[in-house]
Amino acid sequence: MTFSKILIALALTLISFSSSATNWFPLQIDVWDPPFNTQMKRHTENYSAVNKAAKPWKICVSIPHLKDAYWLAVNFALVDEAKRLGVRLRLNEAGGYDKLEIQKQQIQECMNTGADGLIVSGITTNGINEQVEQIIAEGKPVVDLINWISAKNLTARTAGSYWDNGYQTGNYLKQITANSSGKKINVIWLPGPKGPGWSLAGDTGFKDALKDSQINILKTSWGDTGRAVQEQLIKEALEQHTNIDYVIGSTVSAEAAVDILTKRGLKKSIKVISYYYGPGVHRGIRRGQIIAAPTDKQGIQARLAINQIIKILEAKPYLKHIGPKVEVVDRKNIKEFDQTTSIPPRGFRPVFSVDDWVTQK
Repeated sequence: MTFSKILIALALTLISFSSSATNWFPLQIDVWDPPFNTQMKRHTENYSAVNKAAKPWKICVSIPHLKDAYWLAVNFALVDEAKRLGVRLRLNEAGGYDKLEIQKQQIQECMNTGADGLIVSGITTNGINEQVEQIIAEGKPVVDLINWISAKNLTARTAGSYWDNGYQTGNYLKQITANSSGKKINVIWLPGPKGPGWSLAGDTGFKDALKDSQINILKTSWGDTGRAVQEQLIKEALEQHTNIDYVIGSTVSAEAAVDILTKRGLKKSIKVISYYYGPGVHRGIRRGQIIAAPTDKQGIQARLAINQIIKILEAKPYLKHIGPKVEVVDRKNIKEFDQTTSIPPRGFRPVFSVDDWVTQK
């Protein structure tokens, strides 16, 4: 390789991993008041992050899977923020929303290593409650990340509400179809797996936005966010209905829909919207293949979770329930959108530890 080619490769690497942990704060966040309320009662505050941890705290993280880029963005942000703050981290992914027992086992094994606290995105709303409550009873903090578990005495939650994602998606659809002259707009809706708090909230928000509108949900198809499952659900809907105007669902649903509709020659007659964000959706919006998507800025949520657990461990003031503000991205505003809040750097691969206290000799 020539010297010039080496310089080009180095430049591309630097560009690929240019998401910086140093410029994500200060930022405005939603603060749920009272914490954990389900009535969407909240106000706005400016959030100040920790500059450096007082000691290299040992933090376990448990997430449902790494099968799509949504969670890869979470993975990157957790690792990047842990490095910035000087804390140690072990991350486990269960492998899917049907792997509750694996998640429970992974949490137990990680906490048994002498971890100081847990950040967890639950596979179901209540499936790990007993385990989480036991950890809290032992005096170790638990921060609920993104998925809204329902454990009692939860230390803190860093999560928006997928009700916002669903509602913003439905409201956007109403706006862009407002001039349909009273014509019914038919939608296939794929909210994700039936069980986690995020998908149930997203479903409620979407349907709340569509009340008293000309938009008709032909079918709601629940299922794991793996590609194969979502492809099958979309194909079944296309076989059952011939009058579909929009396919709306997860990032995986949206990406799968683009490919399926293109192959079937339906991309002009059926439009696609995602109700959360990822690299494929970002590219799809830029190319005009996907109309729009709201983002709950999962990378920011992950960074907030690391900061929250450090503040708790160091007995600093903290807010019990916070989350970034949801933003809808379409072709009109995508050039101004800060993609580092929502998608991992190009070329990033899963990282499962930072200064692992178990594997080190």
